[in-house]
Amino acid sequence: MAIRVLIVEDSLIMRKVIETVLAVDDEITVIGSATNGLIALEMIRKQPPDLVTLDIEMPEMDGLSALTEIRKFNKTLPIIMLSSMTKRGAEQTMKALMQGANDYMEKPSNLTGLEDSIAYLREGLIPKIKALNSKNNSKYYPHKKNQTQELSIFKNPKSDDLNKSIQSICIGVSTGGPMALVELFEFWKTALPVPIFIVQHMPPKFTELLANRLSTLGATKVIEPYDGQTPEPGFAYMAPGGWHMKLISSNGVVKIQLNEEPPVNSCRPSVDILFKSAALVYPSGVLALVLTGMGTDGLNGAKSLVDSGSTVWVQDESTSTIWGMPGSVANAGLAERVVALDLIPKMIQTQLGL
Repeated sequence: MAIRVLIVEDSLIMRKVIETVLAVDDEITVIGSATNGLIALEMIRKQPPDLVTLDIEMPEMDGLSALTEIRKFNKTLPIIMLSSMTKRGAEQTMKALMQGANDYMEKPSNLTGLEDSIAYLREGLIPKIKALNSKNNSKYYPHKKNQTQELSIFKNPKSDDLNKSIQSICIGVSTGGPMALVELFEFWKTALPVPIFIVQHMPPKFTELLANRLSTLGATKVIEPYDGQTPEPGFAYMAPGGWHMKLISSNGVVKIQLNEEPPVNSCRPSVDILFKSAALVYPSGVLALVLTGMGTDGLNGAKSLVDSGSTVWVQDESTSTIWGMPGSVANAGLAERVVALDLIPKMIQTQLGL
């Protein structure tokens, strides 16, 4: 059965471009379009779609306001925000992700190049729509806190109990990542005694905004590092959008190295790059987390970490927006534990003796 999509966009040209992109895929059907949030709300109430693409800047009711209203009566409808490639667009998109949007995509910057715009959206938007509507991904929102006791922690029977010395924490995350990271950093009211390294699949501007937001939540300062920076305990270092972040050892001192080498797994930054380098710099000393996200970035890096004696945990399916990245690691038998998101921050503290 085709995925039924509602397009909410005030620009006639942009609506037509999106419709053209989606019309060529037999698994997707556009059931209608709306030019502002008020019209979209009425259409969603009358005939709920399977997914909504939601513009941010619109007259009468903008995308952020519409998102807030939609979530009052429909908590699980997948929503992909479409924003302009500007600083304001990035700021508004980040707010949307914090308010319940499932994913986002930047609009083509030059609609005069119609073929390029169509190709850009086809390659980016269609996979997001299908991933958010996969039959294997029926849950879009984390469970309620009071359901925690009903969730079990799967422990890999092939692994030993964790009694290793943790020297760093490495986190790989993509779709649904901002809210997952909020849950971690909001919990930690005391800075952790090891450095944290994060690869979140996001473009420039977005990673800086996310790092700044996470820094306001708890005791951990989250920053985009500079090339050659020496990591310190109690800090978290987020790979800047558009840059790979790897760890190197220079005269026995760990350094952060940034580079613009080709994407890995179509990603830059790439989780594999971080994980593989961490396996060399902190042999047997890494606790790695693979959280919600589309694709398999992090799978090869997780193998390198396990081979070096380090430990990998993954977020469970029920609390993931998309169980692509964590699922690939779990299915490969590389995960020490498969854990509900809200249990992870406390378990990390316990492992660190806090």
